[in-house]
Amino acid sequence: MSLQLRLFGGGQTAAGKLSAINDGSHAIDKSKVLAQTDAGVITPNTPGNFSSIRSIPVVSDPRYFDREQADKLKELAKEKTDGARQSKRAYKALTKIEVADKTVHQQHRKYEGVVAENELGKKRADAGLAKKLHSMRPGYARLGLGIDKADSNARTRIDEIKTKLTGGGN
Repeated sequence: MSLQLRLFGGGQTAAGKLSAINDGSHAIDKSKVLAQTDAGVITPNTPGNFSSIRSIPVVSDPRYFDREQADKLKELAKEKTDGARQSKRAYKALTKIEVADKTVHQQHRKYEGVVAENELGKKRADAGLAKKLHSMRPGYARLGLGIDKADSNARTRIDEIKTKLTGGGN
């Protein structure tokens, strides 16, 4: 098996054309790269529903409230104020989690970039070795031919000596 086949697994199709691994093509799917990390994530393509929160209906006209209504609204206001304080704490924690997730995501992508760059560097080194080995082939061919010639010369001399000693030349 040739060095190219061992290093690159072929490199040429039966038709003699370069295979996709060597022709600069890619398998980077833009839709996968730009896909949301979650269906609920807000992006320009999925802007959310712009919903809001409303604990009580809007009072559209001026009106009077009685003591019982005012007391109930005051109690609800206390509950909602505490709920808002707890919601603020929860959203602050959610924000920290999102920032941490982003950091991990970014660092992982940075790591993957390093892996990809190093893989390319390794393949460049493999290609360099393949080229170097190909450039050495003529030298090895010369050495092989020299050995063949030496073998042939030795056989000729041995045959000449045998002929002289056995008297095959008279």
